[in-house]
Amino acid sequence: MNTHDDEGHLRVEDPAARFRAAIERRELAALEELFTEDIRFHSPVTFAPFEGRPMVLGLFGVLLRTFEDFRYVGDFEGTARTGSDGDETPSAVLIFRATVRGREIHGMDLLHFDQRGRIREFTVMVRPRSAVEVLGQAVLDGLTADGLVPARPATP
Repeated sequence: MNTHDDEGHLRVEDPAARFRAAIERRELAALEELFTEDIRFHSPVTFAPFEGRPMVLGLFGVLLRTFEDFRYVGDFEGTARTGSDGDETPSAVLIFRATVRGREIHGMDLLHFDQRGRIREFTVMVRPRSAVEVLGQAVLDGLTADGLVPARPATP
């Protein structure tokens, strides 16, 4: 399926559905054109966001390996005022369930799009806390193994 118009612009038909389909197919390469170059990813386990397409794609590579039995179970679409200027932006919420290291996770992906339908801001919220802790450690292990973050020094 061609996802570009005659001028090479990304089609905007349903960006949340395209993202969801790429995740469900576990196609990391399909995510690249769905993200803005300066995408910001807000994690439930770190205060500072992950920034930039290369870093966020690396993070999604880890997430696709980390989540077991990942599935979306619902969605909502609308608008949200997320920018500092207060402008409304097209947004979507995708509700998911998954397992990580034996812990069941309930979560939501909050996607905010630019005017071309690309994801410019992505926030993940998950529960329960025990699952957040397990997820955080699993993702850190994956990011470290992939060389995306430095290894923490061993504690004595």
